[in-house]
Amino acid sequence: MILTGLLLGAALGYVLQRSRFCVTGAFRDLYMARSARFFIPFLLAIAIQAIGVAALTGAGVIAPEPASFAPLAVIGGGLLFGVGIIMAGGCATGTYYRAGEGLIGSWVALIFYALFAAVMKYGPLGGFTEAARSRTVADSTIQETLGVSVWVPTILFSVLVGVLVVRQVRKSAGRKVVRLPARRSGIGHYLADIPWSPWVGGILLGFLAIAAWVLLSTASGRNGGLGITTPSAKIVTYLSTGDVTLLDWSVMLVLGILIGSFIAAKLSGEFRWRVPDANTILRSAGGGVVMGIGAALAGGCTIGNSLVETSLFSYQGWVSFAAIMLGTWAAAWFFLVRPQKAAAKSRPAPALSPAA
Repeated sequence: MILTGLLLGAALGYVLQRSRFCVTGAFRDLYMARSARFFIPFLLAIAIQAIGVAALTGAGVIAPEPASFAPLAVIGGGLLFGVGIIMAGGCATGTYYRAGEGLIGSWVALIFYALFAAVMKYGPLGGFTEAARSRTVADSTIQETLGVSVWVPTILFSVLVGVLVVRQVRKSAGRKVVRLPARRSGIGHYLADIPWSPWVGGILLGFLAIAAWVLLSTASGRNGGLGITTPSAKIVTYLSTGDVTLLDWSVMLVLGILIGSFIAAKLSGEFRWRVPDANTILRSAGGGVVMGIGAALAGGCTIGNSLVETSLFSYQGWVSFAAIMLGTWAAAWFFLVRPQKAAAKSRPAPALSPAA
């Protein structure tokens, strides 16, 4: 059953690559372009998973355990992770699927992300991470604080997302869609020739996240969903220790993302090795370091926290969601907006033509 992790990961990688679905872009565009093109589909993925998990829990198929809430670690780690994903040019899953496309900068970010996640979780800084995450508060979920069923926040959130989806669809209505010439006939054209919309990416992400709960529980006996940081850290630890027990379902999942995105990129003709300049490589490495540290402290990345824990309505999930978004906006201003404004100011004014 461990191979189901590889298959689900490959499906996830394929979906992410074809839809260009990355939470970094969703958060960044909300600030820089005032665009919710990817943000609302991401909320839709959370809502779909929340409904699925609540139903599976009610049926006794799974028994999710929301993470304990360590406010300082979650807020600090979330802010760091938000900064790191702008530096690296992608969140954890975005870095994986872009590495599968042949981006060397993403490989650099991925290596340093996994390395420092391992250092923080299993290495010399493991004690610091454990101490930071041990400072928890009593309640771990919103429904626990309110004393209500999980269906109450699930339904309220789903209705809110439904309203946002309708508004976004109406706003987008009438926009011209560029149709690319078909290289293949039939279903192959839709699978590989044309890019998928963010809506397709968000909906499929939500259903794949639900499948992960069932498959992970079946394969390992542990109730859990999608996760990127811990399996990434396990790969590094396995390579340094040779402990084969670390190669579990979750490790197969992240390796599958690479395989799925590679297949999608090859079929669509988008795969090619791309080597960035030295400054981009250094920034990608630094982003990977900050991502690894931040994700370990926060207890998850944009998948483990912003997608999975939010669907459980845990405080860790939603507080981390907000902290990552704020970190993303701050880094976007510092690394993207500020240099653009400085460059615009430094440009010489156009010379006036002499009067006739």
